[in-house]
Amino acid sequence: MVGLDLAGRRVVVVGGGTVAQRRLGLLIASGADVHVISRAVTPAVEGMAASGQLTLQLRDYADGDLEGAWYAIACTDEPETNAAIVAEATGRRVFCVRADNARLGTAVTPATARYDGMTLGVLAGGQHRRSAAVRTALLEALQSGVVSDEAAPPAPGVALIGGGPGDPDLITVRGRRLLAQANLVVADRLAPPELLAELGPDVEVVDAAKIPYGRAMAQEAINTTLVAGAKSGKFVVRLKGGDPYVFGRGYEELEACVAAGVPVTVVPGVTSAISVPALAGIPVTHRGVTHEFVVVSGHIAPDHPDSLVDWPALARLRGTLVLLMAVERIEQFADALLAGGRPADTPVTVVQEGSLRTQRVLRADLASAAERVRAEGIRPPAIIVIGPTAGFTAAVPDEAAASS
Repeated sequence: MVGLDLAGRRVVVVGGGTVAQRRLGLLIASGADVHVISRAVTPAVEGMAASGQLTLQLRDYADGDLEGAWYAIACTDEPETNAAIVAEATGRRVFCVRADNARLGTAVTPATARYDGMTLGVLAGGQHRRSAAVRTALLEALQSGVVSDEAAPPAPGVALIGGGPGDPDLITVRGRRLLAQANLVVADRLAPPELLAELGPDVEVVDAAKIPYGRAMAQEAINTTLVAGAKSGKFVVRLKGGDPYVFGRGYEELEACVAAGVPVTVVPGVTSAISVPALAGIPVTHRGVTHEFVVVSGHIAPDHPDSLVDWPALARLRGTLVLLMAVERIEQFADALLAGGRPADTPVTVVQEGSLRTQRVLRADLASAAERVRAEGIRPPAIIVIGPTAGFTAAVPDEAAASS
C-alpha cells in the first residue's frame, strides 16, 4: 500500500451517486483537483460543486475523459461503463479504483481514518466490510490507549476535558485520547468513573469532587493542583462531567493556568443540559413548538441576592427551560415561574442520573413537579426540563425500566 499525494493533481470520478459521494470528501480534503462526470448526482455532490469544491459535468462518460488524470474512480451503476473506464485508465497508466468490483480495478481504496496526525489505512483484498471493521477497531484501540502509537510524551500542560453526561462512551474522541496520555488526572465527582479505571497504574488521580451540600475540594486548591502538576513536568487532565464551560468553572481554571504561564487545551464535552433530555426522549427544540431553550443554574434560590437570573422573564418565555443543580430548590423555582405567569399545566420532566443504567425519568406538570420529586425520592444529579417539549412521549428509550 502506498500513500498518494494528490494535492493539486487531476482526479476523475465517474459517477455521482452515494458511492461516489462517500469517496469525494477525502479527495477534497487531500487538495485534489476533483472532476466528477455523471448523468445525475446526489444533492450532496451537487452542493460540493456549487461551493467550488469540485468540477461537475452532467453527461455520460466518454473515452478520453481521463486525459491528464493522476487517479480515477469508476463508480457508476453500469458494469460495462466501469470496465471501459478501467480500460482507458490502464492504457494511460493511471491507477483506477473500480467501486463495483475492486478486484477488476488497478487500485483499491483502503478503509481510512485520521488519528493524531497519522493516516491509518486497512486493505482486505476488496472485502470492504472487513477492512472497515478492522480500521474502526484499531482506531478505537488507539483512542482508548489500549494500543499505543509510541509517540513522544505530551508536553507539560493542562487539558480541560468534558467527560459527557456520565456514560463513558459519550466522551469525545479527542478527550479520550488526551486522557490516555495523562500523568495526572484531577477528576470531578460527575466525571465517568469507568474512564478512570482505564488509566495505567502510574497515573496519579486527584479527587476534586464537589458533593452537593457536602465536602468539596476548594476551587483554589484545584487551580493550584493543575498549575503545580504542569510546572513539575506533567501532562495534567482536568476531567469534568458534561462540558467544562457549562457551570463547570472551566474558564476559572483556564485563567489560573494562563496567569501561571501554563499551556491549556480545552476539549468541549457533551453537555448534560441537552444530552440528558435527549436520552429521555425530549428534544430541547422542535419545529413549530419552541424556538428557544434556556439553560439555568439552580445552585442558588430565585430570591438570593447573588442570583443573576431574571425569573419573571423566564416565566414569560414559551420555549424550553433546562435547570441544572435545581432539585434541592425545585419548589422555589416552580413558585417563581408560576408567579411570573407560566401555566400550571406546563409539562415538566425530571431525569436523574441521565445516560447511566440507573437513569430515572419522572413526568409531571409545573404545579405538581416539586411534590412528585419529593415523593419519588429524586436526588442529584438530575436535570429538570420545563416546557412544551417536556411533555413529548413518542420515543422514550427504555421507558419501562427508567420511569418513575
